[in-house]
Amino acid sequence: MNQPRNTRQDYADFYQIQTRWMDNDMYGHMNNVVHYSLFDTAVNGWLIAKGALDPHSSNSYGLVVETGCKYFSEMGFPDLVTAGIRITKLGGSSVRYEVGLFRNDEQETSAEGFFVHVYVDRASHRPTPIEGQRRAILQTLLRADQS
Repeated sequence: MNQPRNTRQDYADFYQIQTRWMDNDMYGHMNNVVHYSLFDTAVNGWLIAKGALDPHSSNSYGLVVETGCKYFSEMGFPDLVTAGIRITKLGGSSVRYEVGLFRNDEQETSAEGFFVHVYVDRASHRPTPIEGQRRAILQTLLRADQS
């Protein structure tokens, strides 16, 4: 099955991650669970770098409530992974991120995934609105062709 893959131009911003020796499995390529860790690292690293999240003091943070991944080609140590990030839905308290993982300088994704964050209040752990500066920062990831 030859599915079309996204390219770098399909994403709004990028975050680079170095693979680690331990990311390879006994077959010599990246184990499938590592992809989910890369998605999480890319989005949260991007949020921290942009000032939309301080994991130690933000009044609210995103909890993952749904995930998915499609695998197209192998990656593994010592590859440098560039994660393309975009948002396809920004709701009142939730956001759907789509992340494409690019191996080294390749232009097509090796894997594509998504996850949904529901923002919750740090104290009550109940959903809370995405507002102010965080909403403005997240809006930069909305693609013009997305709604």
